[in-house]
Amino acid sequence: MTAIKHALQRDIFTPNDERLLSIVNVCKAGKKKRNCFLCATVTTERPVQVNVVKVKKSDKGDFYKRQTAWALRDLAVVDAKDAVKENPEFDLHFDKVYKWVASSTVEKNTFISCIWKLNQRYLRKKIDFINVSSQLLEESVPSGENQSVAGGDEEAVDEYQELNAREEQDIEIMMEGCEYAISNAEAFAEKLSRELQVLDGANIQSIMASEKQVNILMKLLDEALKEVDQIELKLSSYEEMLQSVKEQMDQISESNHLIHLSNTNNVKLLSEIEFLVNHMDLAKGHIKALQEGDLTSSRGIEACTNAADALLQCMNVALRPGHDMLHAVKQQQQRFSDLREQFARRLASHLNSVFVQQGHDQSSTLAQHSVELTLPNHHPFHRDLLRYAKLMEWLKNTDYGKYEGLTKNYMDYLSRLYEREIKDFFEVAKIKMTGTTREGKKFATLPRKESAVKQETESLHGSSGKLTGSTSSLNKLSVQSSGNRRSQSSSLLDMGNMSASDLDVADRTKFDKIFEQVLSELEPLCLAEQDFISKFFKLQQHQSISGTTTNEAEEMDGGTSSRLYSSGVPQTISSEKDMIRQMMTKIFRCTEPELNNLIALGDKIDSFNSLYMLVKMSHHVWTAQNVDPASFLSTTLGNVLVTVKRNFDKCISNQMKQMDEVKISKKSKVGILPFVAEFEEFAALAESIFKNAERRGDLDKAYIKLIRAVFVSVEKVANESQKTPRDVVMMENFHHIFATLSRLKISCLEAEKKEAKQKYTEHLQSYVIYSLGQPLEKLNHFFEGVEARVAQGIREEEVSYQLAFNKQELRKVIKEYPGKEVKKGLDNLYKKVDKHLCEEENLLQVVWHSMQDEFIRQYKHFEGLIARCYPGSGITMEFTIQDILDYCSSIAQSH
Repeated sequence: MTAIKHALQRDIFTPNDERLLSIVNVCKAGKKKRNCFLCATVTTERPVQVNVVKVKKSDKGDFYKRQTAWALRDLAVVDAKDAVKENPEFDLHFDKVYKWVASSTVEKNTFISCIWKLNQRYLRKKIDFINVSSQLLEESVPSGENQSVAGGDEEAVDEYQELNAREEQDIEIMMEGCEYAISNAEAFAEKLSRELQVLDGANIQSIMASEKQVNILMKLLDEALKEVDQIELKLSSYEEMLQSVKEQMDQISESNHLIHLSNTNNVKLLSEIEFLVNHMDLAKGHIKALQEGDLTSSRGIEACTNAADALLQCMNVALRPGHDMLHAVKQQQQRFSDLREQFARRLASHLNSVFVQQGHDQSSTLAQHSVELTLPNHHPFHRDLLRYAKLMEWLKNTDYGKYEGLTKNYMDYLSRLYEREIKDFFEVAKIKMTGTTREGKKFATLPRKESAVKQETESLHGSSGKLTGSTSSLNKLSVQSSGNRRSQSSSLLDMGNMSASDLDVADRTKFDKIFEQVLSELEPLCLAEQDFISKFFKLQQHQSISGTTTNEAEEMDGGTSSRLYSSGVPQTISSEKDMIRQMMTKIFRCTEPELNNLIALGDKIDSFNSLYMLVKMSHHVWTAQNVDPASFLSTTLGNVLVTVKRNFDKCISNQMKQMDEVKISKKSKVGILPFVAEFEEFAALAESIFKNAERRGDLDKAYIKLIRAVFVSVEKVANESQKTPRDVVMMENFHHIFATLSRLKISCLEAEKKEAKQKYTEHLQSYVIYSLGQPLEKLNHFFEGVEARVAQGIREEEVSYQLAFNKQELRKVIKEYPGKEVKKGLDNLYKKVDKHLCEEENLLQVVWHSMQDEFIRQYKHFEGLIARCYPGSGITMEFTIQDILDYCSSIAQSH
């Protein structure tokens, strides 16, 4: 191994200015055994670079070549695999893990020890040596011994070292002094030994010569010790003298400490007293305001408010530990409690009297509003009470029992006041709707039908009868009062005409305005009261809550209210917003019943009023929900809207029911059915009412139901008609429906409009074909027989050979219909059509023109059959197409 090491140093490392320090023969673990050498080297130039080099024997000869080199600073881990047992395997962790197997454990240990020493000397970086025996690793040394350790390490690392230039020079000088040093080494060594003995003797003599000086030094030391003893005696005497001074100074220091401690305690006591005085002392002016302050004037209320806030601050002051045990503090707290109780009692009594006075004051103004459809304004009352809002908040925070007592009293007084106002208000609204006085007398200037309505109104609350459909009970009353004695069926047929001409444009407009005014008066009243309650009683309006239905809130009237305010803390309600809604429900408890009564009256006057009410109520509900979906107003109007929607649905159902029950006269022609005219009136009215309305979807659903019922009922009446042909009933009524839908342009009924047009066209064509079979009856029968023979398979040119259809028979039939007879037949047909059709729809000319076209089509058809079945016979009709046009035009002009 030494020879290999010298060869590697000479051939590989010396040319690169490197020194080889350690070598190990290895092969890669787990692979084919191909030996190589791992070498630890350092550079000879500064700064020193330490490398681990892999050297491999060349395949082409016996020389070695440098294959791979790693810098020692890149080495992270040295793993010897086993620190106890001998194991030739070891790993080096550079950029990746290299696994090696050494040729012997001794070589591996020597190499690892060299790596450790090089790291300690040149790098001192953190290289982890794991599974390495501690004997192989030298321990670290302090930095002060680096020089000597470094030299020792180098000697341990290097097996030999070259002499430096100075060492070579010294040796040469010494050897030059003895010329025979090279030829006679023993003589040279002996000379060196003699010179060394001479030097040792000189050293001993020098030591012996210095003994006198040592004795002199010892005497001087003895004298110095004596002087020290004397100084120590003097210092002891000084110390005894200072001991008494020390005791006196200790006493002065202790006295100063006690004085400082006393001053500190006095400062702390003063701070505590100032804290209590500053925070628990209520000014005499505040005490006087709480005991005797004027609660009627603005200045007095402001003084009482400031005094109450100051009292609350004094009572809520955060006392420090131990303050509550002081007698003066307890006494002051009791005084504050008495003041709070006294002022709370005085405030509650005053506010109760204000509530009562408000009821009396408002009652005196009711007479002024009894003839006007307006509600009294509570703004002045709210403005006066809001001056006490801060005091109410103080009362809520300090004495919740009196606060909830005031809340209950306010609801009791105001509910009675609002009940009187709202009932009087709705009574005025009913009077304006029906035109009656409060005593039930009729105004002299009103028409008779309003007197009949008054009778309906008087029986409103006790009546459980059904509402009429289509145009309302008002129509029926009007018809009865006029003395009309027609049968019930005739009355039903004529009601649609009356509603369009006589009845309800002005009345419905008046009702719409009154109903809108009622809602417009109620809405600001409720919103103003709710806003006042929130501000006066310090309740939050905009707070997330769990919903509560109006029915649950209404239970408050009969006993829930007592449960609501029975406890001392507000824990029986889910939130302050629930409390606002419950208070509003009790204060305005009569609002929803009165609205329902008014709606029932409007529906009883005219069931079409439900359309107006549905639109108005929907708009107000939408507005209220945008402001606050869970408010009392939104909930109440929502409940009333359900009733209005139910009445609207009932109106639609009644119209459908009347369509189903309609009876027609057997002795007169049908014409436009009453429910068709009533649908036109309903649709026109609804379109004007529901323009830009929020609940258009409800109307569209009603349209679909009504139009389908109209279609069914028209077909039913047409099938039952005896006086008027079925096709005429269908044609006229579906033409009227189509015209109505085309004029109103109802988008949801586009399909029904197309269906109505289709039915009208079909039945017009059917009626024309049916009617034209009569003027040329024999000729029609003859040619029907000819077509039947052709259909049986007889050739057209052979039909003339049939006995019943020969040329003579054809001429005989044609002679029966000369132009004069044809004109007479067409004139009779025109009269019959005129008799079948009604004047309202004005379809006579349309039908007559269609008959003319159909007659000409039949004429051309007959001529075609003659030309094909009787060719060359020269047989023609005794009138021409121009004759037909002249006949039709002459007949139409004559009538």
